[in-house]
Amino acid sequence: MSFTAFLVDDDPGVLKALSRIVRTAGYETVSYSSPRDFLREHDPTTPGCAILDLTMPELDGLELQQQLTQAGMERPIIFLTGHADVPASVRAMKAGAVDFLIKPVDRDKLLSAIAQAKARDSKAREARCERQFIEAKLATLTQREREVLEHVVKGRLNKQIAADLGTVEKTIKVHRGRMMAKLGVRSVAELVRLTGRIHAER
Repeated sequence: MSFTAFLVDDDPGVLKALSRIVRTAGYETVSYSSPRDFLREHDPTTPGCAILDLTMPELDGLELQQQLTQAGMERPIIFLTGHADVPASVRAMKAGAVDFLIKPVDRDKLLSAIAQAKARDSKAREARCERQFIEAKLATLTQREREVLEHVVKGRLNKQIAADLGTVEKTIKVHRGRMMAKLGVRSVAELVRLTGRIHAER
């Protein structure tokens, strides 16, 4: 699958130079001179990373990073700046940036950062696919099966679950068996791991 570097910088010369470096390494590039154009056209389903200039007139790189986060768009970000800015770099890294590079950008450092971003993006997409697969399975459960699931992962016994839900143990066994079959698990340990992966992503 192709990997795209979304380049955002208000300097056309920088965009041209970055695009040349990135393309020679085998990646796709899309360039934007305006961060608002990038936000308007950005497609989070496309595998890739964003390479952002820290200082831009209408919206700086940190503000752009914040808007992507607020919109729920997971996108690995590499920041570029014309001068060392320790407070800004700390904020960027705390907010999840992959790297913070000084212009003129060293080719090897840039490509190393892109490789890290690609690995991070791939891992995040795999996790999202897994979560969606699990959520699709959970969606097949009836309301009663969901209730039984919540009790089972807390380690409660069938007899205790029956008492809590106001039914008999035999009925709980039936619901429990159907619930585990739908989710494709054979043990409580597997069930806990499965539901734990959903909670870990939230």
